[in-house]
Amino acid sequence: MNYPLEYPFSLSVEAVLKRSETDNNNGISAPEAAKRSLTYGLNTYKTQKQKSLWQILIAQFNSPIVYLLFFGAVVSIYFKDLLETIAILVVIVVNALIGFFMEMQARSSMTALKKMDVILAKVIRGGKTRSIPSETLVPGDLVPLEAGDIVPADGRLIAVNRLQCDESSLTGESLPSNKITGPLDEDTLIGDQQNMVFKGTSVINGNGQMVITGIGANTQLGNITTLVGSSADTITPLDKKLNRLSRKLIWITLGMTAIFAVTGFIQGKTILTIIETSIALAVAAIPEGLPIVATVALSYGMLLMARRNAIVKKLSAVETLGSTGVILTDKTGTLTENKIHADTFAFPEENIKVHIENKQLKFLSGKIKVSTENYNKLLLTGVLCNDSNGISGDPVEVALIQTAIAAGLDTGELVKEYVRTAEVPFSSEMMMMGTLHQTSSGYFAAAKGSMERLLEKCSQIQFGTLIKHLDAECKNALLLKSEEMSASGQRVLAFAYRADDSLNVHNYLDDLVYIGMVGFLDPPRKDIKAAILSCRNAGIKVVMITGDHPQTALNIARKVGLIDEKNKEVITGKELPKPELLTKEWRQRILATAVFARASPKQKLEIADVFQKAGSIVAMTGDGVNDAPALKKADVGIAMGIRGTQVAKETASIILKDDSFTSIADAVAHGREIFQNIQKFVVYLVSCNLSEIFIVTVLGVAVPGATLLPLQILFLNMVTDIFPALALGLGTGDRTVMLSPPRDPEKNIITNQKWLVIALYSAAITLAVIIAVIYCKEVLHSDDRTCNNIAFITLVFAQLFHVFNMSSNGSGFLNNEITRNKFVWIAILICSGLTFMAFAIPGMRIVLGLSILSFKLWMVSITIGLLPLLTIKAYKALSKKSPIKPSLDF
Repeated sequence: MNYPLEYPFSLSVEAVLKRSETDNNNGISAPEAAKRSLTYGLNTYKTQKQKSLWQILIAQFNSPIVYLLFFGAVVSIYFKDLLETIAILVVIVVNALIGFFMEMQARSSMTALKKMDVILAKVIRGGKTRSIPSETLVPGDLVPLEAGDIVPADGRLIAVNRLQCDESSLTGESLPSNKITGPLDEDTLIGDQQNMVFKGTSVINGNGQMVITGIGANTQLGNITTLVGSSADTITPLDKKLNRLSRKLIWITLGMTAIFAVTGFIQGKTILTIIETSIALAVAAIPEGLPIVATVALSYGMLLMARRNAIVKKLSAVETLGSTGVILTDKTGTLTENKIHADTFAFPEENIKVHIENKQLKFLSGKIKVSTENYNKLLLTGVLCNDSNGISGDPVEVALIQTAIAAGLDTGELVKEYVRTAEVPFSSEMMMMGTLHQTSSGYFAAAKGSMERLLEKCSQIQFGTLIKHLDAECKNALLLKSEEMSASGQRVLAFAYRADDSLNVHNYLDDLVYIGMVGFLDPPRKDIKAAILSCRNAGIKVVMITGDHPQTALNIARKVGLIDEKNKEVITGKELPKPELLTKEWRQRILATAVFARASPKQKLEIADVFQKAGSIVAMTGDGVNDAPALKKADVGIAMGIRGTQVAKETASIILKDDSFTSIADAVAHGREIFQNIQKFVVYLVSCNLSEIFIVTVLGVAVPGATLLPLQILFLNMVTDIFPALALGLGTGDRTVMLSPPRDPEKNIITNQKWLVIALYSAAITLAVIIAVIYCKEVLHSDDRTCNNIAFITLVFAQLFHVFNMSSNGSGFLNNEITRNKFVWIAILICSGLTFMAFAIPGMRIVLGLSILSFKLWMVSITIGLLPLLTIKAYKALSKKSPIKPSLDF
């Protein structure tokens, strides 16, 4: 046989059977099945190799900042500074363990895909129907299908009887697909391939038979697993920025070390002194606390976002979500409720918009004026010509029952009163359904179906209490009205009846009376419009990508406020060029479009790629299998927790517990707050470390005996830097973050302007320490060890007070987000206590090269340590009044 068959949906039933070498009654024989299994393999996926625990752990060490820490540890080992080495290694290990445990749950999505495999499947082999493991199905197998089955492989239908499949998880189409057996055009997209069934979808109505045309990786679901596996995890913006910052710090360190070495050599200093001071410079430059503080801040953000109904699986996604500029969202179940409702009653004389509220049917466009009789007859017909129990079955039939109940009808009593005696089931050829009922007063026939087919059976039309002849002109008007409703995105069903004592099973669908039609919609979620408006105010572009019909997509897009009423721009998957054929004009059109319809899973991936290449940070929301590749490709994948398929949840980095798009807006806001906090503690850490470099360089030249020792600097970096930085990372952030556009993802955490601010901060702290040392040296005539201790204490408190310079938006000295942050005050108390302990405990005092100092010297150091804060606050106050002076605010 030829496998895989090319365009099986374009072939006739006879051609498919011939090319598959399959008998339409007996299927293939057991020996032939065994032979094909050896040739084509099992009906399973090629699983992606899971990362081992060791690989996940080792990945935590893969960053320039960790390399820098390792370098510091190696240098310390070489010069036999054991305590310094241990301290640096502890930092590395703690940071790695935090990242390891937070990301353990972000494993591969392939396990979830395997859960979708069917354990047993029915197959006809050698003329006998049997149940076999689904993985042993082969191309050409004849498989019977009936309501409740999960389709075990891709197949071409050769027989159908009212067969309907729910393919929403694969195609995004909210309405069930009515299946047929006739051939289709070769360019027919997945959502319109009505003669095919696909692995992992479900049969919700009717029965049929298929010939398997695709197994394992050659199914549509298999193609998606390949896309998920091949989509590389993107490096997050935060990782890129921290890596760039680390490299910049390395160059700064090398530059300052070179300057010091040249200066020392000119001054005639010994090589040993130059090397020892260079080590101090290297230690000063390494921000040991940066990886830990970043990890803890993101972890804390994960906890807060969980309270806002967003479960974050990937640590870095917390910050990345805050920089999102584009949200690519599915329609079905994300923007809509994924539940069919009656939306419009269209009677010959009037249209009524309806919806169900608190289990009661409400009229949105006034009350029924002249069509009461039509309304009552339509509700009755909808209940009688119906095979649903109101809970399960065809979604449209379920909606009809629920509408009737909401209108006050007792559907159970009606079914008992109108006893069904005959029926004509729905078929794709007939495109209508009819039932005959007997009552105490005679017979009643009920019919529903497509407008075109139903009108062929109608000879009369009801206008309120009057019944008139249905002429050709009136039929054309009704057809036009039906087409208008369909064009607005509604699924339209027409209804007719006949009440006559002479009815029998042979003629009850002749000479029907037309009543009206109902338009059905999958309505938007109630909170979606406000959420989209919030995203728009934040400068975030929201784009709908769906497998649904273009008009349905446009209709929903207008209702949720994604586009205005005049906007008709929609790009279908059929017209979207392949990636290699995308011109500049096409890329611009994609970037400007808000609605994509009939898009395949691969095209979702390609659309995400276009936005990413344009420089946008892309978040992708979805709940279906078809969303999985794009969820992985996006910078942030967001899955729905309630309606989402298992594969979508496993692939995504964020899961919404309430399926609410509103939670996305809340999560974005918190992500932006977290980035502000990260920016604050990075500026704080770098300015503190840069001041240490300046101090070591200046003192190394001017007062060599007072130069800070490597272990003293390590104490500063590990204690007085980390705790205030952690406090900044746990702050509440700016409350107006959603009123500004997304930040440029290409900008570094520290922009050029921020480097100037950091230089000013560092210069102020450096100047304070130099003043303290010179005062003690020249005025108090202290020895070098005392001057060293004074430099140490002054730097400790200058850095602790410096945390109050991190307030944003020009807030006041005593009332800002920093002073309101309880963690800041706790950090200052802890650091002050640890500093006093370093002097009080003999062992620590000796290791750090400290001495017992007088109260006067302590007060001198602490007072001078206040100068940078007072100077910078004074500058900020003056800069408010003078627009010429550059601002130091965030």
